[in-house]
Amino acid sequence: MKLIRTEDAKGHVLCHDITQIIKGVTKDARFRKGHVVTNEDIPVLLSLGKDHLYVWEKDESMYHENEAAEILKEVCINENMSTSEVKEGKIELTAQCDGLFRVDVERLDKINEIDQVMIATRHTNTPVKAGEKLLGTRVIPLVIKKEKMEQVKEAAGEQPLCELLPYQKLKAGIITTGNEVFYGRIQDTFTPVVVKKLESYGIQTTDHVILGDEKEKVTEAILEMKKKGCHLIITTGGMSVDPDDQTPGAIKETGAKVISYGAPVLPGAMFCLAYFEDGTVVMGLPGCVMYAKTTIFDLILPRVAAGVPVTRKDLTRLGHGGLCLGCEECRYPACGFGK
Repeated sequence: MKLIRTEDAKGHVLCHDITQIIKGVTKDARFRKGHVVTNEDIPVLLSLGKDHLYVWEKDESMYHENEAAEILKEVCINENMSTSEVKEGKIELTAQCDGLFRVDVERLDKINEIDQVMIATRHTNTPVKAGEKLLGTRVIPLVIKKEKMEQVKEAAGEQPLCELLPYQKLKAGIITTGNEVFYGRIQDTFTPVVVKKLESYGIQTTDHVILGDEKEKVTEAILEMKKKGCHLIITTGGMSVDPDDQTPGAIKETGAKVISYGAPVLPGAMFCLAYFEDGTVVMGLPGCVMYAKTTIFDLILPRVAAGVPVTRKDLTRLGHGGLCLGCEECRYPACGFGK
């Protein structure tokens, strides 16, 4: 830090805020700490009574906080994201569309282990709406060594740290199972819930059938919906271990690869997920999806809607955070469920 004449301050970085007071109008910082002085600023500074300024000495081995913040932004940003104006070493990224926000957590951790810089993101695999904030970056000191930012670039690697995947235009088929519904003993209240959740991700329900507890017919219906071009086939009912519950076996008989029957999530433990070789998704939904506000279905559906394959490891990782607290006012995804 050094004291210089204001007339000589162009290109230098201010070490403190400079307040402007206009009676009855304003009393606020006219220039913030870290501001880089321009030619146009000099008359204004002089009018504020600042004939001398404390500034950081220009050093080619250092970045100004705003310059370094641009580097942090560049290691994060990907398609479908917009940036805020850089201010005091901070830049934020915002979603330009609805989609699934994903973060390479391992690389994020490596960057945040580097002193004097930070990146704070939403949880990976979070569904977001256009206009919502995705992450914020910050350089801690006013100036930072260039070699430190080279460490950031090295830790980040070649690919952006984050991605926002827009939801795909998918067609879905729903197979409602259960003799109680098939024979009209009770009303089907499951399908409307599923259709509404699909619609929230732009997924169109093009086929729906109601079947009894016959494994062969459920298998046939899944294969028929696949033939019709459904990208996502959902079965409701028949997912427990009761003798009459045939759905898991019916899914297996289609030839689709069962990723998992069961998931460490409550509500939603009796969930089944399978894939055909062409990527067609089959889900067996447990009964809790019909009455619980948020379940395993809400954790997996955004990934499917964004075209992200779900592995068995993805499912097992849901155990940490996979206990829904059943809040009276559901705030998902702005909560810890599934995170």
